[in-house]
Amino acid sequence: MKSKQKRPKFLNLFAIHLPVTGLTSFAHRVSGALLFLAIPALVYSFGLSVRNADGYDAALSNLDSLPVKLVSTLLVWSIAHHILAGIRFLLMDIDVGEHIAIAKASAWVVNVAGLLIAFILISKIWL
Repeated sequence: MKSKQKRPKFLNLFAIHLPVTGLTSFAHRVSGALLFLAIPALVYSFGLSVRNADGYDAALSNLDSLPVKLVSTLLVWSIAHHILAGIRFLLMDIDVGEHIAIAKASAWVVNVAGLLIAFILISKIWL
């Protein structure tokens, strides 16, 4: 049986309005993926720093470069948001904050607190 549904031919992702809870969930997934993808670079940098004194100096000089500072900025936000959102989701798993008003408020708290923590830590990176 055929159904005549009007499917969009072009889905404009910028026109989709996510509620704050959906935005927090999406950002949690993105931050987790970013942290996972950063593991090889972090392991390489750690290995370089513990090899010898020259390796430690090379690792320090790498941390002062602009691309590494930009990636570090993104990773600082990722870890701050991922930890806060993870705690929120764990609390929701044990039925704390399941009501829609509390869920929206906690999502706002996670998003704003993640940005504030990231901003404080990023100021240490750039200054």
